[in-house]
Formats: sequence, structure tokens, C-alpha cells
Amino acid sequence: MSEQFPNMDYDADEVINGFKERIKWPKAKEVQAVVKPDRVWLRLLISAVVTAVAGGVIYYMMLPAFNFKDTQMYVFIITLIVVFMAAFSFACRANKLLERKEYVKKKSVIPIIIVAVIVVIMAIGWVCGATIFRAGSYSKLMPVTESKFSEDFKSISYDSVPRIDQSRALTLADQQLGSLSEYKSQYVVSNTTTMINYKGNPVRVAYLEYADVFKWFNNTKEGLPAYMIIDLVTQKVTVVNCKEQFGEGIKYSPTELFNEKLIRHIRFQYPTALLDTPNFEINDDGRPYWITPVLDKTIGLFGGTDVKGAIITDALTGESSYYDIEEVRTNTELQWIDVVYSERLVLEQYNYYGKLQNGFWNSIIFQNDVNLASAGSGSIALDDDVWVYTGVTSSEADSSNFGFILCNQRTKETRYYQNGGAMENAAQQSAQDAVQNYGYRAIFPILLDIEGQPTYFMGLYGSSNTVKGYALVNLEDKTIVGTGLLDNTNKSDAQALNAAVENYIYALQDKG
Repeated sequence: MSEQFPNMDYDADEVINGFKERIKWPKAKEVQAVVKPDRVWLRLLISAVVTAVAGGVIYYMMLPAFNFKDTQMYVFIITLIVVFMAAFSFACRANKLLERKEYVKKKSVIPIIIVAVIVVIMAIGWVCGATIFRAGSYSKLMPVTESKFSEDFKSISYDSVPRIDQSRALTLADQQLGSLSEYKSQYVVSNTTTMINYKGNPVRVAYLEYADVFKWFNNTKEGLPAYMIIDLVTQKVTVVNCKEQFGEGIKYSPTELFNEKLIRHIRFQYPTALLDTPNFEINDDGRPYWITPVLDKTIGLFGGTDVKGAIITDALTGESSYYDIEEVRTNTELQWIDVVYSERLVLEQYNYYGKLQNGFWNSIIFQNDVNLASAGSGSIALDDDVWVYTGVTSSEADSSNFGFILCNQRTKETRYYQNGGAMENAAQQSAQDAVQNYGYRAIFPILLDIEGQPTYFMGLYGSSNTVKGYALVNLEDKTIVGTGLLDNTNKSDAQALNAAVENYIYALQDKG
């Protein structure tokens, strides 16, 4: 029997290792020859075509500006290089043949150098614009002039200031849309609004969005049929039917897809512009437009963001025009435009001004004369423009402001007022404490001149997100509070507001 069976006296591990040794893939250092593939020109052409197609898709989605101050442009170029090298590698079958892989590696030296140069340029551009080296330049981005509260605010009447904020305005718009059967199943109200000064009244305008992609397929040919005007004083919502008033719907908006998507439409018209977020506005005739700020990087390559102009796009036809920022500021025909400088940008620039006037290291170590915008901001209509309001406090966690600023969102004119007192959140808390039995909340306050006293004004709202009354809180002494509620005594909004003013004046008199 032993002659019929092979000798089984061997080590299984040795056999397996020997088999692996015979079939293993060679290491790169063991490859003696670098084989150049045939018809390299064809493989390069295929790689270029693949890169062009992929680059077109990436550009369509990414929409970088062809501007050396746009970081996305550099990312886009690096992405194209990576796509080209990946396509060339597959075209040369480098994934199958190691000698081809070594050939592709050798040919990748130049693309790698290009990527390295791009990264170095970006790093140098960033360093040249870093606040640690350019603190003085950053502190001069926003010119600030000192002004007097009693002079600038004397023309503002308490019965003509905004009584609701954006959240409450959206609630009213949603309620109005829900009552319109022809719109409510197809559209929703956009979650952003723009505060403008429309015919002398502070209002917010909101555009509609398609409820979902299926509603877009069903309605995009006709465009969005309407937009909404929310009066911030009367709290009345007006639905403007664009088809009835202008003969066509809104064809270009952020809610569209493909070429009608607003930012893509503008990018194709202005391929080199650095675009900020477009704002929805209407002119004095009620025609809807998109106002897109065009940015510039004024410090280094990527620092010192500022506005150098604005693109005005007709929301119905898509026609666009660019205007330099100086023309926007001075041309009376463009005075209907209210928001060119975003709230985020003006607060950022003021913080640079407040922190870096005495140098970068002072803002961190010594902090002499360092101040910042307080947490939170509001908007107010003044001089036929919209101004951002916020308090000014020290860099430490103080419980009070030592002044406040107003910044014009069309011209960037910034005024500083040396009127110190309670911070906005403290004023909100005082107002809420005065009506704690009702559980009402206070919106972010704005300052008014009541009987010569700087006074915080704010609306009070309940769980239904609707206005339930008003409160006035003294800036210098937050214990001086006057409230007026919508109840059996004050049945109208105007009566509640008048009651708040009367109670506040009584409280002032009690304090002498």
C-alpha cells in the first residue's frame, strides 16, 4: 500500500510560501525596465477628452470664478490635474502592468510640481493677507464716524419702526400662503427674506420656492408666479402676482435647477466676478430683482473682503447689469437698492476696526481700546435706507455696552454713538421678566429716542410666533420698563403700542 501513495512527509507552510513566491507581483524596486506604452499621443488625447468632460461637469456644479483671488479656482485647477493623471494612468494600463506604472510615475513629476507651485502661491497669498502681518490694513476696511443720537434718531417715530423680525415675518408669510389654494400645494415660502425700505415703509420681501423636485418639473416652464411683501409695521402680507402685474413669472431664482439656477446664470454672465449671496429686492414699481454683491479681496490674495460693485438681475427675464459701488452709492436711479453690504460682512469689518486699531498683538495680549460688536444685530429704516444696528462692547464678557453703531447696507456709511447701557440680551430679559406670567418672548431690540431717552424697543410674541404686545426698556437703566399687551383693554396693535409708550413714560417719571 505504501507504494501507491506519495510521500506525505512535507511542511504545508513551505509549500504555500513557495507558491506565493512564484506568483507574487514584483515590487517597484525590482522592476528593471520602464516600458513606454505605444501610441502615447492617443492615450494623451483620450486623457484630455476625459478631463475636459469631467472638468465641465465639475465646473457646472462648483462654479468657481476665473479669478486669482478665488480659492475655488485653485482647487478646480488641482482637481483637473488629478483627473488628467488618473485618466492617463488608466489609459496606459498602469493598474495592470507595473512597468507602465513606473512610466506614469516618471511622467507625473511635472503635474506634481505644478500642484506644488499652486499650493505655494496660495500659502504666500494667505500669509500676505494674514491679520498678524496686516492688522493696520484690516482696521481701515471700515471708516467709522462718531455721531449724535439725539440728532439722528429724532426723526424716527416709534409707530413707524419694524415691529417684527425675520422669523415672525416668515410665520405671517407662511400663514398667508396657506390661505391661497392656488399656491399652497405647489410652493413654499423661502426661508430667507430681505428687509428693504419700500415707498418709505420698512418691509421684508420673500420669494417662493418649489415645494419639491416634482413641483419644479410641473411649474418651471412658467416660473414662480408670485412673491410676498410683509409690512413690518402693520404686519400685513401682500401677495404680488407677477403673471398678472408683469405678464410673466420669476424664471431665475435659487430654487431653480440647471441654467435657470440664479447663481449659475450669473456666473455664466460674469465668469471672473467674486459673487456674494444674491438678495431678493423690488424696485419702486414692485418689479422683482436680484442684487448680487461683487466682492474684492483687498489684502493679500484672499484677505480683506470688501464690495466693489453689484450685479442687478431682472428676476423675470434674467437680464443683468453691473454697477461699480460708487455708482450704487451716488446714482439716484439706483437708490431703491437697499442691501449691497451683507450684515455678516459689515459686522466682520467693524470687528476688524475695533480689534486691530492698535495692532495684532495688542488685540490678544494688552487689549487696549479693543472693542467688538455685541452678540446679535437688528435692522432699522433711516434716511430711506436700511441700516444694521448692533451694540459695541469690550473684548471681555461684559454685561453692558458702551456704545452702538449703525451701518448703511447700501453705502457702508458707519456711525458710532457713545450711548452706553444695558446689552441687548439684558434688555430682552428685562422685557420678558415684566410679562413672565404670560411666558412671552422678546425679539432682538432696536434703539429709539423716547422723550429724549435712548430706549430699546421690541415686540413680544407667544408660542404661536405671533405678536402679543410691545415693550420699551431704558438703555441706561434696564429696570425702567413699559409694556403694552394685546388684551381686552388694548384690542388693537396700535392701542397696545401706545399703552407701552405711556407706561414707559410713567416709569421714566417715577425714576425722576
